[in-house]
Amino acid sequence: MVVALYCRASLPLLQKRSAKDPGEEVRGRRPMDFESNSWIGERLCYYPRLFGGVMLTAALLGVSTSYFTGISVPTLPHLLPNLSILRKKKRGKKRIRVYMDGCFDLMHYGHANAIRQAKALGDELVVGVVSDEEIVANKGPPVLCMEERLALVSGLKWVDEVIANAPYAITEDFMNRLFNEHKIDYIIHGDDPCLLPDGTDAYALAKQAGRYKQIKRTEGVSSTDIVGRILSSAKSISQDSTKASLPGDDNMNGVYAEEKMAKIDQISRFLPTSRRIVQFSNGKGPGPNARVVYIDGAFDLFHAGHVEILRSARQLGDFLLVGVYTDQTISELRGHQYPLMNLHERSLSVLACRYVDEVIIGAPWEVTQDMVTTFNISVVVHGTVSERNSSTGERHDPYAVPKNMGIFRVIESPKDITTTSVAQRIIANHEIYVKRNAKKEASEKKYYAEKQYVSGD
Repeated sequence: MVVALYCRASLPLLQKRSAKDPGEEVRGRRPMDFESNSWIGERLCYYPRLFGGVMLTAALLGVSTSYFTGISVPTLPHLLPNLSILRKKKRGKKRIRVYMDGCFDLMHYGHANAIRQAKALGDELVVGVVSDEEIVANKGPPVLCMEERLALVSGLKWVDEVIANAPYAITEDFMNRLFNEHKIDYIIHGDDPCLLPDGTDAYALAKQAGRYKQIKRTEGVSSTDIVGRILSSAKSISQDSTKASLPGDDNMNGVYAEEKMAKIDQISRFLPTSRRIVQFSNGKGPGPNARVVYIDGAFDLFHAGHVEILRSARQLGDFLLVGVYTDQTISELRGHQYPLMNLHERSLSVLACRYVDEVIIGAPWEVTQDMVTTFNISVVVHGTVSERNSSTGERHDPYAVPKNMGIFRVIESPKDITTTSVAQRIIANHEIYVKRNAKKEASEKKYYAEKQYVSGD
């Protein structure tokens, strides 16, 4: 009788709650589903007051049996459905896994931005790094070896997994491997064409399978462009030596004119925007008690040595602040041929590194007391590998202040690679890269002549 009375009293409540929640109708699903077809089970989860009433009634009935002997009353476990089946379904949204591949030779902010865009199209990004052999067969010799390119790609903040020695073209076997073994949902590439030596599209199979997505190419930079800057820099260095051996004014004027043209060849076409910097930034500062580590440098032609020293620096604290020198400072330190990449290009490359929290764009050469106070710097570090043109003369110690404060520390550079050593690889194979660049520049000119606007970067 008590059960009947409670259920009758609860009927209006059930009728009221049986109406669809407008919010749930919009969402198209209930906020919680259960693996049960039991009417009672569902109501127990959706109507807590009914559940409480049933529990109370069952308890009262249990007590009443002490007064009414011979009356069989079902116990609570028999009255209620099996609660073990009332488990919440794991209806979490399927994580989308996307794949992007590339040579990633002479890593630059254009590569980083492509990877950032690819990650935005899914939840997890897997990046394939093309093997040295495949690059040689399709494009010519790479500047960086596989180990160096893997370090650069793995060091990007948007990368979740890396596949080494990926093929240059998406073959049917490799595509099936991506879909079945790596659970890839979509294959990503930029809007610029990627053609095989026979002229066919390297991503044709992915497009036919309906598993291809396109991103916008980052304008103003390419590996071909950077090789051109290095070759122009080498030409400028050669002209410097010629200039020193030619005392005549006429000859000097001719050398200066050629030097000026070489410098023009190096001018970047990158148009920096505040939005791009925000896209690369972590968007948060250090906590109130964070140990802030500061390291500065040129970070020109961002390479594996930079990634490793930044990793080492980050391990010394909670927040890594990186100072990127101005173009003028680098030119004074290394010569007018440098930097190969301008301030904004270098800053974006550093910002893209997963070990970096914040960047000072155009950091001063000297670490001052005001800088230490302003950024609450706990330790200033410097690597054992650095570059400086000896002809520029000795300057005063830029780390005098942190040394006097007892917060300066020298850390061993994990790699001895430098911007100059990378450039020398190209200069040493000058003819090969000149020929390769001539072919690539022709295809890039065609791309720019035929390109159309692509939204969404």
